[in-house]
Formats: sequence, C-alpha cells, structure tokens
Amino acid sequence: MSDEQPLENSLAIVTGALGKLGPVWVSALAGAGARVVGIDVRAGDGELDPACRLEQGDVTDRASLEEVRDRIAELGPPDVLVNNAGIDQPPEAAAERHAIEDVSSDAFGATVDVNLTGTFHAIQVFGPAMRDAGRGSIVNIGSVYASVAPDPRLYDHLPGDPPFLKPPAYGASKAGVLSLTRYFARLWGPYGVRVNVLSPGGVAGGQDEEFVRRYSARVPMRRMAEPHDLQGPLLFLSSDASRYVNGQELRVDGGFLA
Repeated sequence: MSDEQPLENSLAIVTGALGKLGPVWVSALAGAGARVVGIDVRAGDGELDPACRLEQGDVTDRASLEEVRDRIAELGPPDVLVNNAGIDQPPEAAAERHAIEDVSSDAFGATVDVNLTGTFHAIQVFGPAMRDAGRGSIVNIGSVYASVAPDPRLYDHLPGDPPFLKPPAYGASKAGVLSLTRYFARLWGPYGVRVNVLSPGGVAGGQDEEFVRRYSARVPMRRMAEPHDLQGPLLFLSSDASRYVNGQELRVDGGFLA
C-alpha cells in the first residue's frame, strides 16, 4: 500500500452518495484506491466518480439497506462506512418558511428519521460485518450545529415573512449522531472497529454573497470551506493514519468554534 493509495483495495460504502457532499467523499475514497459503493434514495448515475458502483437504497428503510448489502455481498465486508445521508435546509430566499411555533411534527420527525435513525440503520446493516472481520472505520458526517446553535442574524437579510430559520431538527439530529458515534465506539472498539464523526462547518455551494460575507466574518480563516478541504480529514479518519482515534469528533470548520 503506497502513501498515495492509503485505501488500496479497501471497500468503502457511502450513503447519500448523490447529495451535496456525497460526491466529495466518493471522489476522495476512490482517489485513495478504495472500491466505492454509493447508496442513494434516488435512481440514476448522478455526478459520481465513474469507478463508484451506485446502488439505490433508503436509509430510513432498514430492509432497503439489507437488500443493498445482499446485492454487494460478493465484494466482501466493508472496510469503511461513511454515513453521509442527511436532510438540511440551505439558507436561500426561496426556502419554505415557518414560524417556530408552526414547525410540524412531521417535518421535525422526517429530518431526525434520515439524519439520526438513518445513520443507525446503516451501522446496524453494514457494521456487523466489520465487527466480525475485526477491523474497519465508520465515519459519521456531523455538523458544527451539533455543538452550537445557528445564529439567526446570519439569515436576517433574506427577504420573506416569516424569517428564514435553520430547522431546529437539524442540529438536534446531528447532536444525536455524535452520541450514537460514542456509543458504537465503545461497543465495537474492542473488535477493532473505530467510529468517529467528521463535522464540517459551512461549505461553499452557491449561497448568496451576503450570507457568505456574514458567515466568513465569524471564521478565523475568513472563508467558508471548499469541498476539497474536507477530503483530507475524511481520508485521515478512514485510513490507518487514525488507527488509534476512536469516538472522536473532528471539526473541519476553519476555527468557527474556536
């Protein structure tokens, strides 16, 4: 295994592979030599590394993930599982708006179902093979909003009534992911499986200029993350470079929470 291919011949699974950050993780893993299976609820090829095998599956439906597991069984047990599937609401003027007292239980529950329960399902379905093989790395994608509440002043320039609010279920669900990570780090650490969280800060992706300015002003590095800023940290947590790192949160936020 060369330094340039730290995951050579490894099998990596990425949920939410067609989402905003899914292709970032897929590209990093494939570039490090891994055989990558991407899972997404949407059908179609999407914009993924051509070396990635895409399977349709829904993290909110455990049976759906079990079907994916059975379809890829010939590839062997996974070495890496990246739990990326999630629901978020980006700051944009056209976003659906609700006063906080009008946020529905269904909307709150749908976010928790994907972000938290979906992570649990994927670990349940793909993790035991890693445990039984005695090795592997599970990387759950978190958020700085698991540790700090979003500041409404970042969004108050956006037109509309009621004002834009970051969904309360988003940070709550990501905080749950952090707790779940520690749970499995304790449970499966003795079997050689490491479980950690990678928590990005704000990632540049077409947000309006005023939001970018306001957010960047709160970051010591004075900018939002670029997608490639996240790839090195993912490879660190996925590979033997972090072989004694377990149950930790790696924040990639430019110092936002410093």
